[in-house]
This record gives sequence, C-alpha cells and structure tokens, in this order.
Amino acid sequence: MHDPRIDKLANLLLDHSCRIQPGERVVIEAFDLPEMNLVCALVEGAAERGAIPLVTTKSNKVLRSLYRTATKESMEAAAKFEKDRMDSAQAYIGIRGAANSSQQADVPQERMDLYQKYWWHAVHSEIRVPKTKWVVLRYPTDSFAQAANMSSSAFEDFYFNVCTTDYVAMQEAQLPLKKRMEAADRVKITAPGTELEFSIKDIPVIPCFGERNIPDGEVFTAPVRDSINGVIRFNTQSRYQGTVFSDITFEFKNGKIVKATANNTERINAVLDSDEGARYCGEWSLGTNNRVRHPMLDTLFDEKIGGSFHLTPGNAYDIADNGNRSRIHWDLVLIQREDYGGGEIWFDGELLRKDGRFVPADLQGLNEGL
Repeated sequence: MHDPRIDKLANLLLDHSCRIQPGERVVIEAFDLPEMNLVCALVEGAAERGAIPLVTTKSNKVLRSLYRTATKESMEAAAKFEKDRMDSAQAYIGIRGAANSSQQADVPQERMDLYQKYWWHAVHSEIRVPKTKWVVLRYPTDSFAQAANMSSSAFEDFYFNVCTTDYVAMQEAQLPLKKRMEAADRVKITAPGTELEFSIKDIPVIPCFGERNIPDGEVFTAPVRDSINGVIRFNTQSRYQGTVFSDITFEFKNGKIVKATANNTERINAVLDSDEGARYCGEWSLGTNNRVRHPMLDTLFDEKIGGSFHLTPGNAYDIADNGNRSRIHWDLVLIQREDYGGGEIWFDGELLRKDGRFVPADLQGLNEGL
C-alpha cells in the first residue's frame, strides 16, 4: 500500500532541504534500508523537477569488512572513487537505515581512524559539506524503534510526525535566540555533575530548520577554542563508531579535554587521541525540537531534543568556525529538563534557560510543546 507520508518527506527533502533545480545532479545514498520506497520517490521527484538523480546503495555489513581490512591505500582509493562523484554533484541526500546499529563495534580503532582520515574526511568534510546542498536523515527500522523503546508501528508514526514538522515556523522561533547568541560572550552551564564556562564571542551562529538534517531543530555556534574550563557530565548515551558510551564525563582546561571517563574509558580516550583537535571542541548547540523528548541512541534525533544542548569534541564547521580541525566530530548531548535532573544556562550573567525552558520573554516561542 502506498504511504503518502513517504511522498511528503521526499518533497520536503527535494524542495525545502536541497532546493533542487533543473539540471542539477543529486546523489542519493541509501544505507541498509528495509525497502526502497523513499529512494524511488526521490528519484521520481528529482526527475520531475528536471534534475538528474544518481543512486548508491550501501550495506553496513559490507562496510564493516571494508573498515576491518582498511589500509591507507585502500581508503585513499575508495575516497578517490567517491570524490569524483561528489565533486560532480550539486546536491546530496543521505538516508541511513540499520539492521544492526552496532555493526562496526568490533572494528579496531586504528582501522576506523584510517577510514575517518582518508575516506570520510576527504569526501564529506572537504567536498560534500562545504560544496553541495546536502541533507542527511535516518530511516525508521525495527532496530531504530527498539532503541527508542517503541513498537515499529508507533515509531513510524513518531518518525514521520517529527521529520515533517513545520520548519518555517521553527525558523521564525529561532531568530531571537540567534540574535542573543550573536551578542553573547560568556556562557555558564550548570547541571548535575556539570560546572562549565566558555566564550562564544564573535563566532557565527547558525539556526537549523530542516536544510541539513531531518529531523531538525537546533541553533549552533562554537566555543572559542581555548576558552572552555570546568567539568561536564553528559546524561545521555551515545553510539559512536559502533560502540555505545554512557556516563561520559570530561574535564576541560583552557579548551582541552584533559580527563575523560565513561563506561569504556579506554575506548573513549582512544577516540579522543585520534588527532590533536579531537580533545578540543568545534561546536556548541541548543536543541529546539520539542517533539523529540527522549534519547534513542541516534545523534540526528538526540541532538535536537527540546531542553537539551550538545557539545562536540572535534572538527568545527566552516560556517561557525573556531579554527579547530579534526577528523572527529562527535555530538554529545546533555538534557536539562527537570525530568533529567534540571540545569541552567547563563549568558553574560543573565539566565537564558532553566530546567530546559527559556526564560526571556522573546524566547517563549521556543518553549511551545515542552
């Protein structure tokens, strides 16, 4: 049976996220999708708009074998193969499903580093992100529903409701926050186990409303690279390179993570030792999608949670650049709503948000639905 929600999502990706124009080449990359209805809708929709769809399907099981056998030469060869394609495209739509979200858990860290450095970074950090109109999203699978502690049917309803929200209204509600972040210098954050301070002075601020991620709902900038001091304890789990981390705590001194602990302290320090920039942060962002309430071990959803923020060890985006460079970019989420222990965010001595709710009058639109 045809699902009209697929068409609504496809049209959103083509028209709102990527603004597809006639003659443009659109790379559609699908990972482990249980069915191809969305890919077909995108192909047909792109063609109807006069664009040229280019499709790649990938298996996470096969990718695991590629990563486990990685050498510098093999990753550079794979990157060259994909760079040529990405260089020729004006838009990119990446759809990720997963039969097993932990497929890469047993890939040795040094092999993942080779993939990150010679393949992913060369294709995505250097070409896709700065040079194409791109959007990435997950796809509702049984394993995804399981991670969210929901039935497959209930999760599908949640997924399409969240992904096809009113992004125009979201953009309008984010504008006052963008202005406040642009004017701010010192940020202070408190939460259970967290006392953190840093500066965001003169770093660009980017509101996100469905152009690059689906679902969306965040306003991000970057800390001044050497300004972070204090301790932060993240209260959500995070899956990174196939490993699930929990109880993550960082101690910062002059911007650098000088101590890191977690349920797997050895592995998290191996990730942070990937390169010099991995122990510094390249992004700080406030989540503003109040339809997303609880973590589900998926960064694209978790980082948008209403009443949350995320802090990111690793590479800064060119559009909100603090100068930090790394092949790592790992968004870690702390939820500050009362049901997650509460917390406060202060800008230059003014209380901006308390227990997940924005305090100033001009930001009340961001509390809708909380």
